[in-house]
Amino acid sequence: MKKKFLALTLALALALSLAACGGKDAPAQDGAPDAPEVSAPEGGDAAPSEPGEAGSPEAPAGTEADVDLTAFCNTLREENTWPELMDLTTDANMKELLDSYYPGLAEISTKQCGVYIAAISAAVGEIALVEVENAEDVEAVKDIFQARIDYQVGDDANPGGAWYPETIEGWKTLSQIVSHGNYVMLAVGDNAASAVESFEALFA
Repeated sequence: MKKKFLALTLALALALSLAACGGKDAPAQDGAPDAPEVSAPEGGDAAPSEPGEAGSPEAPAGTEADVDLTAFCNTLREENTWPELMDLTTDANMKELLDSYYPGLAEISTKQCGVYIAAISAAVGEIALVEVENAEDVEAVKDIFQARIDYQVGDDANPGGAWYPETIEGWKTLSQIVSHGNYVMLAVGDNAASAVESFEALFA
């Protein structure tokens, strides 16, 4: 008798658990269907959803593709000949030097920041790449980059930080600052113009 009672209890528990599992799926049947997962169209074949349509994300103004600035800098150095460059941003021991060359840059909120200076002071070559957190800081970064150029070039009252006449001339004529969205670049050297072209191509 005990065996029959135990078997009946087990059968009842099994029936109840199956009913409970089936009940979890029920709301999806009679409620509104879930919004479809939206993915970016591949190859531009499918037209994107209009803003406001169900399932269509509204991208905020100014949204742009993410750019890996370290990888981009490595590409620049592979494509053209640059002097030997030291990275001032990944080594904590270089922080004081970075603050000296680019005062104020550390106070700006950045997503990415890479500053690469020539290991030999007589060489003309420098790359600085920054992605700021806030678009309002783009002009501040450009001002910091311009201050770096101005310091290296000097004026009638103060000799240039680049010191050697040829190096000063290089900083004066081979320096370019360019920005796109929240990204800012300073390129100095014979390949600065090519670096600017590559930078702009990232956002084309």
